Amino acid sequence: MNKNLSRFAVGLPLILVALTGCNRSSEVSFAKDVQPVLKKHCVECHLPNGQGHAASGFLVESYDTLMKGTKFGPVVVPGDALSSSLYRLVAGEVDESIRMPHGKDPLPAAEIAVVEAWITQGAKNN
Repeated sequence: MNKNLSRFAVGLPLILVALTGCNRSSEVSFAKDVQPVLKKHCVECHLPNGQGHAASGFLVESYDTLMKGTKFGPVVVPGDALSSSLYRLVAGEVDESIRMPHGKDPLPAAEIAVVEAWITQGAKNN
């Protein structure tokens, strides 16, 4: 066996173990992690009588109002970020004209990842 190939074969399991450890994520808390993102980027429009609330019926005041969704239906599908319009809107996976926050800079990737992880973990009220 080639000397370099041998080193690769020995080192590969160690690399895989290290990468697996990096993919483990801690539980995301609605109160500590998600709600601050919503307050920072969404509450300005999605509060009672706000422009976003008037257009969609969507409020982000609390876990309960968030989970209620819009007048068009739920925005969070617990366990499935890709089916959750909340995630798709803030991640920019929609037409630019409806990306959220509307008319403002996109959320930083780290904050999008928090929303995605929370939904994927079941969108718990924790």
